[in-house]
Amino acid sequence: MQYDPIKRRLGVFFNTSPALRKLFYRLLDLLFLRAWYVRRELKRWAAMQHNGASVLDAGAGFGQYVYFMSTLNPNWNILAVDVKDEQVADCNAFFKTIGKHAVRFQTADLTRFREPNTFDLALSVDVMEHILDDVQVFKNLYDSLKPGGLLIISTPSDKGGSDTHHDHDDHDSEAHGFIDEHVRDGYNIIDIQEKLKAAGFSKVDAKYSYGTAGSLAWRLSMKYPIQLLGISQLFFIVLPFYYVVAYPIAFVLNYIDTISTHDSGTGLIVKAWK
Repeated sequence: MQYDPIKRRLGVFFNTSPALRKLFYRLLDLLFLRAWYVRRELKRWAAMQHNGASVLDAGAGFGQYVYFMSTLNPNWNILAVDVKDEQVADCNAFFKTIGKHAVRFQTADLTRFREPNTFDLALSVDVMEHILDDVQVFKNLYDSLKPGGLLIISTPSDKGGSDTHHDHDDHDSEAHGFIDEHVRDGYNIIDIQEKLKAAGFSKVDAKYSYGTAGSLAWRLSMKYPIQLLGISQLFFIVLPFYYVVAYPIAFVLNYIDTISTHDSGTGLIVKAWK
């Protein structure tokens, strides 16, 4: 059972009003540990910026990180790109409705997208594991940043970040894992640093996320509930009661993960400077 189709269905439900859409963003921020890491890095970067920064969200998805960045500084000019036309149209309509006029979404293929020396910051969250020609994307993002610009990447590691096998690792069973939409199982921490440096980045800092505590939180807050929904959507009825018990535990585990240094983990947070 894969979580992306269910996440899309939830997105449709929460898109029925701007208030529900904002609630959906907040739920994503709370449930996904990667959002904790990404938001922290964005806050650190924002604290050092003046008004008028130009920002690229490379692979914007539902637009939750665009929304967060627009709250950090309303004077930032934010361009968000995604390969899906319908998602781009939906996000443009939502951000126009809530009056975020410095935000613009457009359809683009990151293997071809390139705007030389344009952006102070580029963000890529859970995107690179979906793109086969990642080297070309890294080159395009490097070219699109201004000198001194920063690229922030969140992506699964090769330590099980794509959850490609079942819990018992039965290689005779169905070849699909919990997430089967990735073109690679995850990045080796050395490999992604070398690829970014080869693309031209002068400095690269990569750290593991989703250590022991974070991986357990992921199972409690996301994997197990969505597996239940994969059995029957009637489990929507019991989800609120499940989260009353499970989420406080997951919240503490997420916090522990963010304040810890990990020798290994199923996720990576990578920063690269031009």
